Amino acid sequence: MLNRTQISIPNLVRVKPGAAGRVGIYARRHAFSEIVVLHSADLHMDLMYQLCDGLRAEQISVLHRWPVAEASFEQARALFPQIPARTRAIIGYGGGKALDVAKYVAFLTRVPYLAVPTSLSNDGFCSPQSSLTLEGRRKSLPSAMPFGVVIDTEICLAAPEILWLAGVGDLVAKLTAVTDWKLAFNAVGTLVDDFAALLSDATVFQFIARPLRDLEGVRLLGTSLMLNGIAMEVCGSSRPASGSEHLISHALDSLGGKPHMHGLQVGVAAYLVSLLQGRNADIIANLFDTTGFWQMVERDPFRRADWLEAIRRAPGIKQDFYTVLSSRDCLPEAEEFLRTDAHLRKCVVG
Repeated sequence: MLNRTQISIPNLVRVKPGAAGRVGIYARRHAFSEIVVLHSADLHMDLMYQLCDGLRAEQISVLHRWPVAEASFEQARALFPQIPARTRAIIGYGGGKALDVAKYVAFLTRVPYLAVPTSLSNDGFCSPQSSLTLEGRRKSLPSAMPFGVVIDTEICLAAPEILWLAGVGDLVAKLTAVTDWKLAFNAVGTLVDDFAALLSDATVFQFIARPLRDLEGVRLLGTSLMLNGIAMEVCGSSRPASGSEHLISHALDSLGGKPHMHGLQVGVAAYLVSLLQGRNADIIANLFDTTGFWQMVERDPFRRADWLEAIRRAPGIKQDFYTVLSSRDCLPEAEEFLRTDAHLRKCVVG
């Protein structure tokens, strides 16, 4: 396990309405007088004005402002040498692609990174990795934890509902991930960091206590996803946040079929895995009922053949990563659940 004296956690955290317009105030307090902004290529100009007007009001100099269209190592590598030496911080603003690239460029340049997400579709805005493609293949690359996380709850609430539900799907995956982690300890001796596991579990139940899509619900979801990222930093691995449900999602991505949002894939996979684990299925199903997650997935369901192939491939995605899928041949059970479970048979069809 990682020595906890080496843990890096955000120094600056703001989760409140109007926070994006106050980034200039936060930057000034930390002497980030010259910054670079990497933002989503399709970011609405009203959102850009909120950030830039706030920076200008505090005399923060924006040295460069670059759009990010793809989350690739190649784009991060191209941007890295263009970052001026006098840059005091890099701001990632927008969706996951821009934040992952900004985070990795900040890691390469060794300058503080401020994450300003405009939606909450996964926990990647505050994690020690960047999810980037390398020669077309998805990789999780070591990266820098943000110096600051600024979540404007008004902006995130206004994001499309599907992004909110994807965040809910990614959040519940922590239940199956922690269960897999404990299975790995009992089966092969994989060490469990009890604090990281407890932190990850607690964030899920914090949100489940009030899973409403309003300003307070956004605050709870954003805080929960942020703490999941910190749980990974605490133990030095992805174990508190990623288990067999993520392996299934990665396998689905590798098939090259019709793309679906990561959080939707992971959420459905977490429910299926919870059935295989024999734990938490009712908790997940009830949360998905309450939030409308099931109905969203049913509008554009997955292909059964893809899921069966992904479940077959999933145990080989990561070497020495024991999960419930490693404990036995789960494919026959999974096939039966996909065929008979009232929720899954509507979400995975064909």
